[in-house]
Amino acid sequence: MRAVNHWDHWIEEELGRMAEQDLTRELRVVTESAQPVCLHEGKSLLNLSSNNYLGLAGHPQLADAIRQAIERGAGAGAPSSRLIVGHEEETARLESELANWQESEATLVFGNGYMANLGVLSSLLGRGDAVFSDRFNHASIVDGIRLSGATHYRYRHRDVDHLETHLKKADQKGIGRKVIVTDAVFSMDGDLAPLQEIVYLKERYGAALFVDEAHSVGVIGAQGRGLAHELGIAEQVDLHMGTFSKAFGVYGAYVAGRREWIRYLIHTARSFIYTTALSPVIISAIRRSLQLVQQGDLLRQDLARKCLYFREELSQCGFRLTHSMTPIIPIVLGESSTTLQFSRRLVECGILAVAIRPPTVLRGEARVRFSLMASHRDGDVQEAIRKIGQIGHECKVIT
Repeated sequence: MRAVNHWDHWIEEELGRMAEQDLTRELRVVTESAQPVCLHEGKSLLNLSSNNYLGLAGHPQLADAIRQAIERGAGAGAPSSRLIVGHEEETARLESELANWQESEATLVFGNGYMANLGVLSSLLGRGDAVFSDRFNHASIVDGIRLSGATHYRYRHRDVDHLETHLKKADQKGIGRKVIVTDAVFSMDGDLAPLQEIVYLKERYGAALFVDEAHSVGVIGAQGRGLAHELGIAEQVDLHMGTFSKAFGVYGAYVAGRREWIRYLIHTARSFIYTTALSPVIISAIRRSLQLVQQGDLLRQDLARKCLYFREELSQCGFRLTHSMTPIIPIVLGESSTTLQFSRRLVECGILAVAIRPPTVLRGEARVRFSLMASHRDGDVQEAIRKIGQIGHECKVIT
């Protein structure tokens, strides 16, 4: 006789509960997803959901870099973690080029941004330490903090006074090792961290500062170096994390900082030590993309122009926007059911923009998250705004 399987019953109940709250998700099959217009079930959709901010994911030079790497005999996959077999010269060159670009002493390439954040936070922090994190930080930061076992102080979003209150509490408890961690650009709101004020508090209270620049590198600042460089405070940030899966249009991540800090991560970051290295052909594509990012000031200017227009037009329509200053431009709609309805109508009208719901955002803060690419045509952006406004009236979220 088969034993009662409580797991099946529990999973069924959980999925039912999610469905009742409009919190279920579905995977969709799309083709040409790197392009401004993608295809879903034979329907052309203007892609306003991509993090491919500079439009480089489909750039012919990246495909050419991969082809050349294969012709040189680079493998489709890496044979092991880098501390076992080692790495190819391409990886060493990439880390050197990244360090020069970031004006840092050294960099270390990780498999992706999630693994980088887990590795940094869990290796720097332990029980008895304290970490101070913006409540809207990415899930990978939250999970890295959980893994570390450090005391977690969450401060209100972009609230440096609340951050200082927590820093004082940690000092009163005699906690010596403190790390402040923040996104530079917050992925669900598109707004910026107050990095200058955070640097002041970091130095006043003797904390380390780790900044996740996943959504800012490639997009913000000269040569796309990111927000900290744009503000002139990069040297005061102990570790920077950036990804290759957004503005770079490839895959992977890096951490930049002083040489001894990077050496420490090589010895202690488990998500680096115990995982297979990035594919050599991907490394070649990243190196080529880095050149395009460094030379992409005109792309960044064009992207900024499109984003400013998009935000201003949606605001004039009467939508509730966040304080975004980036290509991430959400419309906050509140309830999950309304947000799903809005997103489905967008697809019917030829626009791909995903409904973002709890737990990704707070309850009552569900939204449709738009993100623009430099490769979007002006006419397509204008037509999208017209349709978004029309659907807003249909769904009675604007009057």
